[in-house]
Amino acid sequence: MVMSSGWSIWIIVIVALHIVGYSWLLFSTSKMKEEDHKEGDTTGHEWDGIKEYNNPLPKWWLYMFILTIVFSVVYLILYPGMGNYKGILNWTQEGAWAEENAVVLKKRSELFSTFINKPIPEMIKDTKAMEIGERLFANHCSSCHGSDAQGAIGFPNLADNDWLYGGEPAIIVKSISAGRNGVMPPWGAALGDQGVKQVAAYVRSFSEQGQDAELVTEGQAKFGMFCVACHGADGKGNPMLGAPNLADNIWLHSYDSGLLETVISKGISGKMPKHSELLDDNSIKVLAAYVYSLSNE
Repeated sequence: MVMSSGWSIWIIVIVALHIVGYSWLLFSTSKMKEEDHKEGDTTGHEWDGIKEYNNPLPKWWLYMFILTIVFSVVYLILYPGMGNYKGILNWTQEGAWAEENAVVLKKRSELFSTFINKPIPEMIKDTKAMEIGERLFANHCSSCHGSDAQGAIGFPNLADNDWLYGGEPAIIVKSISAGRNGVMPPWGAALGDQGVKQVAAYVRSFSEQGQDAELVTEGQAKFGMFCVACHGADGKGNPMLGAPNLADNIWLHSYDSGLLETVISKGISGKMPKHSELLDDNSIKVLAAYVYSLSNE
């Protein structure tokens, strides 16, 4: 970032004055000659019986200070450190990073070349690709989905072959690259408290016996009015919308302790962040292959 000319001049002046000031302080306090020094001379400072003797700096110590001042001057000539002055070498953090990153990318490209052009179903058979994918998963995905990829409440299990948007390789690549935004709208105002209970009972009846028959019947009618557009008439969801299957007894947010009623009433949202800004296309493909391998032998 380039600063204004005024701030640049101000910083240059401050840096220059510091160097000059340190130099003056060093040499003005080291002018004492050995013949002028008398044994036992003090500066007049005394505290708790301890006197400060007025001894000259050891020569090696003095030379060390001089060396640091010379080093600072040379450094500030070669490298940026004084306002907008870029230094003779024109060095920048971004440039240094770009050079190092280019070396890394070249080495990684050589490593990836042995498997990156394979389709994902074939890539999962490559041991080296899976080792790299596992490390990528640990660095970028495990904080949400767990080190075993089995997820948690609100975070999908990636190892059970149950997919909100589909588990095909191209879909997994898209999910990692572009991210996902899932939204369940709130229906409490439209359904009312009793209607929420009825729809919840009907949803539970897909995978759990023993629901109140009257609630289920009323809930089925309301489900047909408010829920089928996303979840389908059979409640099996729609991968195109990311609408979950409600009939398989696999729950992203669970429905224990009335959570199902809360979700129906107040809605819920989930976000899978996009990783295209963190990973290049090849890394995303390798990571997608690893995720695909978790549910495909």
